[in-house]
Amino acid sequence: MTNPITTQCVMFEDLLDKSVHVRFDDECSSSDGGAILLKAAEARLDLIDPLSGCLSDQRQDGKVQHSLESLLAQRTYALCCGYADGNDAGKLASDPIFKLLLDRDPLEGEDLASSSTLCRFENSVGPRELYRMGVALAEQVIGRHRQRLGRRARQITIDLDPTEDPTHGGQQLSLFNGHYKSWCYLPVAGFLTFNDEPESYLFTAVLRPGNAPATLGAVGLLWRVIPRLWQAFPGAKIRVRLDGGFANPELLDFLDAMDVEYVVAMGKNPVLKRFAEPLMRKARARSRQSKQTEHLYGECRYKTRSWSYERRVIYKAEVTRHPGRDPKDNPRFVITNMKQSPRWLYEKVYCWRGEIENRIKELHHGLEIGRTSCTRFWANQLRVLMTAAAFAVMQELRLWASKTSCGRAQVSTLRERLIKLAARVVVSTRRIVLHLPASCPSANAWRRIACSLGAAYG
Repeated sequence: MTNPITTQCVMFEDLLDKSVHVRFDDECSSSDGGAILLKAAEARLDLIDPLSGCLSDQRQDGKVQHSLESLLAQRTYALCCGYADGNDAGKLASDPIFKLLLDRDPLEGEDLASSSTLCRFENSVGPRELYRMGVALAEQVIGRHRQRLGRRARQITIDLDPTEDPTHGGQQLSLFNGHYKSWCYLPVAGFLTFNDEPESYLFTAVLRPGNAPATLGAVGLLWRVIPRLWQAFPGAKIRVRLDGGFANPELLDFLDAMDVEYVVAMGKNPVLKRFAEPLMRKARARSRQSKQTEHLYGECRYKTRSWSYERRVIYKAEVTRHPGRDPKDNPRFVITNMKQSPRWLYEKVYCWRGEIENRIKELHHGLEIGRTSCTRFWANQLRVLMTAAAFAVMQELRLWASKTSCGRAQVSTLRERLIKLAARVVVSTRRIVLHLPASCPSANAWRRIACSLGAAYG
């Protein structure tokens, strides 16, 4: 057990005409008292054990102090609490709440791993283990929602979306991307949406070189997840929704062969623009008359030279207007095998991809998935997977918060309201008691979530 933190006092003489003493002491307190909810949420998701089971420990038995499971759990919980930098581990090693999350005595238990130990762990994992971890992540997410929905799902939508991860050093496979005009990685994230639920659940995150095309690895991801969804949800209708970077013959042929619904955006070209021109003329006329943005919808049968046969393409003939700017043509095209009207398909199906953009923003701003600063590519892939695991835990927490004021809160807001709570830890022979602040604005929501997860309070 480490020595207690030295007591420090700071006095402000002229604050409200009284002296105010601020004390930093007592190692039985923590600023992350609400993080105990993460332990309960992870138990429902059951993610840490399967992921750690994919790793092989090559260390000498006599020199092992921290198991791979504890290292993975420590890093995952730290990401959930907002500690994306591995160097934070040095100051969190003796935190009683983090010890409690790893099933250790919060006062007398062994300290957690140091930042150097975590760094060695990140650099010890190879590609085969990472592949198994990716499969395990998808399996646990699908299994959790199969249990939640009782195997009853009318429709499941799969979204894949690449995102820029700028690099700033000598990382392996950090390459220049002409679209983003930066040196970066280009990870792809996959999400599942069940029925018409507002939440889309992350099931995979794969790091890729910075110059990777959007379709790199997409067929493999879909080939693994679609049969698993059919097995988990018999009779469910599978729908794949992708942006324009995925519109290549190989992927479209695969989707047709799998007999799933799809809507895939496609870039405009002279032939498609000719199909849309009659509606564009009408949209321009309406826009001139109304002085507002106007759009109309149509469809055509279209085949490129590289396609084996014609496919249905729906299009939006749009003219946009902004104050102080000239009107601008904005035609959009989407390839689909669905039979509904073009307007419904575009507005009610394809446009909902915007929710996926919100989830990716959470990954970047709430969990800092871009902290891929290791030299080794595979170490950075492990960081991405651990961030994905942390996001899955936070989504599980948000699921349990659905009937509270935090039901649609972003990850950063969930952390601020439910996790970043000062707590005092009292350990007795029979139990461990957490004393949380009674004046917390989100106390009612926290209490309701905790009780739903099986906590007792009083």
